[in-house]
Amino acid sequence: MSTQTVTADEQIRVSNRVKRILDRQRREGESYNDVLERVLGESEAGDFYDGFGRWSDEEAERVREQRERAKDERKARM
Repeated sequence: MSTQTVTADEQIRVSNRVKRILDRQRREGESYNDVLERVLGESEAGDFYDGFGRWSDEEAERVREQRERAKDERKARM
C-alpha cells in the first residue's frame, strides 16, 4: 500500500503586523509555513476544554465581545 502526498498551494492573506510577527519568529532557513507549523504546534499543548467552566457568564460574555471587536478591527485594517 502506498501513501500519497498532497500539497496545498494556496495563499493566505495576513496583515503587515502579522507578517512582522512571523518575520521575528522565523528562524534561519525556515519558510513561513515552517514558522506557522512550529508556533501552532506549541499551542496544541493544552486542550480547548481544559479551562471549560472556569469563567462566570459575565466574564465569558465580556471576552466574547472583546474578541468580536478585535475581529472587526482586523477586518477594517485589511
